[in-house]
Formats: sequence, C-alpha cells, structure tokens
Amino acid sequence: MSIITSRPTVVRLALIASFIFSPQTLAQDEAPPSSYMPVVDKESFSDTLKRMREEKPSVEKRHKELLNKRYDLSDKPAQGVTMSGGKAVQGGVRVKLPRGTSWEDLAKMSPENIREKELWPEGFYPLPHPNQNEGGMLFPQFHIDAIKDQEGRDLTRFDLDFLLPDTFLPEFPPPIFLTTRPDLGDVSQGKAVTLTNFFELFNGILNPKQLEGMRLLVTPFPQQQFNATADRRSEKPSLGVACLDCHINGHTNAATHLVGDIRPQKHRHRIDTPTLRGVNIQRLFGSQRALKSVEDFTEFEQRAAYFDGDPVIATKKGVNILERGSQVHFMAEVQELFDFPPAPKLNLLGRLDKNKATEQELRGEEIFFGKGQCSACHTPPYFTDNLMHNLRTERFFKPKMINGRLASADGPIKTFPLRGIKDSPPYLHDGRLMTLDDTVEFFNIVLGTQLTEQDKKDLVAYMYTL
Repeated sequence: MSIITSRPTVVRLALIASFIFSPQTLAQDEAPPSSYMPVVDKESFSDTLKRMREEKPSVEKRHKELLNKRYDLSDKPAQGVTMSGGKAVQGGVRVKLPRGTSWEDLAKMSPENIREKELWPEGFYPLPHPNQNEGGMLFPQFHIDAIKDQEGRDLTRFDLDFLLPDTFLPEFPPPIFLTTRPDLGDVSQGKAVTLTNFFELFNGILNPKQLEGMRLLVTPFPQQQFNATADRRSEKPSLGVACLDCHINGHTNAATHLVGDIRPQKHRHRIDTPTLRGVNIQRLFGSQRALKSVEDFTEFEQRAAYFDGDPVIATKKGVNILERGSQVHFMAEVQELFDFPPAPKLNLLGRLDKNKATEQELRGEEIFFGKGQCSACHTPPYFTDNLMHNLRTERFFKPKMINGRLASADGPIKTFPLRGIKDSPPYLHDGRLMTLDDTVEFFNIVLGTQLTEQDKKDLVAYMYTL
C-alpha cells in the first residue's frame, strides 16, 4: 500500500520543517524560563576566565557603591564589648537614613505612608549577592588565606572577591565549645580546624565515630564554583569545598551564597552563613526550613545545595553521595556537639542573674520580654521558638531591582537563636543588618513597638549578655 501526498502538502511540510530547524529562528528567540542550569558549556574555560576577569572591576564597583550608599562601614567598636574570642564588636546604627527624616519619624509612620513616600531605608531592603546574576559560594579573604596556608587548597574566585569589611564579620578562628566537654572551654587552641589538624585537636576528646564525622566535615568535596570541570570559578581545577569552610570551627565566617531552592535568579535570597552553635536545640533547617533534622540537612547539602539546588549539574560536577546510616549520622552527631559560648550573667532558665547584671542590662531584659515584644519569638533559654515567621516587610516599599535582586516579599524566615548573638554579625537571614543596633531599629519599625532612644540602647546592652 502506498501513501500519496499532494504537492501543496509537501510544500507546507517543508516550510514548517525549515521554520522549526532554522538556526536563525533559534538564535532570535529568547530561551524559555528553566529551573535547570545549562549542562553543556557554551564557551571555553579560557574565554570564561578572560571575560569574567574583565567584568570583575565593574561588578565589584557596583556592589561597593551599594554598600556605601546603605551603610556607615567605618570602624567604630562598641565600648567594653567583645566576642567570645576577644574581637571587638561594631556598635551603633550603621544603616543610613533617607534624607530629611529620623528614626523617630519613621517609627511613627504607617507602613503605607513609608511606602508611598519611599522612605524605607536602603539598608533595610534585601541585600543582594555581590554578583546576584552569578551567585555562588564566596569566602572572606582571611579564610581563603588560612586554608591555602594549611592545606594548599585555594578558595579564591577569579571573578569576585568578598566585599564586606572584616570588622563587621565574626572573629577568625572562632572558639569551639562542646556540649560533651564544657569543662574544657575553648578546645580550638586558637586554630582553624582543617583536614591537617583535626586529629591532633580532637583525638582523646571525641569518640571514634565522632572523629570520622569531623574528618568528613573538613574534607573538601566538589561544589558548583569549586570543582574539576571547566564550568567552575577557580582558576585551577579544585577538590572542592568542605562543610567547615563556611561553618568554620562549627561557627561561621559569614561566607555568602544564594539559596538553592528559589527560581528565577532575581528572587534568590543571599545567604549569610548561620552558626552551627546550638544546632542540637534546633528543629528547622535549610533556607526554606523544609528539612527537619541535622541528618537531613547534611545529606541535602552534599546532594543539592552545593550545586545551587540542581541535582543534574551535581552529577556533572561530581556529587558526593553520603551513606546515611554511618557517614551522615557521624557528621550530624559532631554538628550537634557545637555549643553556645558561655553567658555568665544568665541563670539556668536563661534570665539575667540580678547579682551579676548591670542596671542597663536589667532594663534591657524588661524591654525584651515586654514592650519590645522580642520574646514572642525568641523564648529562653536558647531564645528561639523553632518556628517560621513572615515579617511582611513588603508593606513598607514598592518592589524594585537592586543590582540584579528583585526586592519584594521575603516570605517566612526562621527564628534564629539569640544565644551568643554578638559573635555572629551581620544579621537577618541575608546579612542586611550590620549591627545589633541596626537590628533593633529594623524591628522597632516592623513591629511598631515605639521604643525610645534609651529603650534601644538598653535592649542592645541586654543582647550583648546572651
């Protein structure tokens, strides 16, 4: 049996085929939105290296201008206050006010009024990644130097440097306090824990499975920007990144990234790396808090978060599949040993000891549990309710693009523990607030608490004791 096709039909089919497969048509059409990153490289590594190095000065200039427009980044330590290891804590409100207004004026205005008059302070908008369109893990220079010195591993990105001043970052290396050996105090011996020294530091303190967990936490594995493929952001092929590269000594060095579970790129939140101290009392993990155990989080990080939430690209770059029954468990157990720093002025229930606290600290505590409404979410003794809360800051501003980041609704964010909070600047989930003074001003407006200037100072003094 034969099939006879008329000439007009043949012509129509030929025209359709030429349209579908025409290179010109494909080139002219924009790529449709996709949840996936491209697997096939479209330019050589040498071309990428050259292009991004040439773009780097302008990218960094743009972000530095944004930081200077938003904040006073001068070195002004709070008097008599240091982190647990002795580093000075930056004090004072660093967010710059809109011209012609004051914090008192803003606190009295309704969200609608602030929005219509466009008076929401620039430093209260979401903080974009230094290169939002590119994203990826980015480490402070002091951490890069330490890892290169101890391991010979280079976490330098050829396209971008970390741009927040060191004075607004956690101390390095931070002390390590263990839930199992509080009698030892800081067990870090003033060192950054890496693959080169973890055994000498912890042999005799941790048990064998915990030592193995620690080894895995300091072992580098392939990651989106640091791997052996041509699609990387290190000049030379890399072994990758270790868990404790961001969570140095079980704490944080304020390394930044973008959340892996939001698309498209302009909506992705910048991450300020949270501390692992006190993980044992927390019940929500991951940027969207979809993970309910440290084990879940540990496994997820290796499978997806290291690769911007894309398991397809993870396969290309060398995903490290951890064995749940032993490796994941060992790593999680070690993370749950990292304790909060001592707070000598707090009693067993997380309240101030009246014989040790100053009058100002006691006034601050009264505000924290009363007028300031802080304890509604931050309940003692660890000052978290382990819940998510939507602050709905979009009430105060009209959506706008900020260096590639669309400032709009953030959605619910986790209540982070406030124990040891002075050790963990900058603040809020994306690090948009440089000091605790900034944080108090932010929540005074968001919650409408109408704190006086003295109330604010007392509240900050109290939080330094936690």
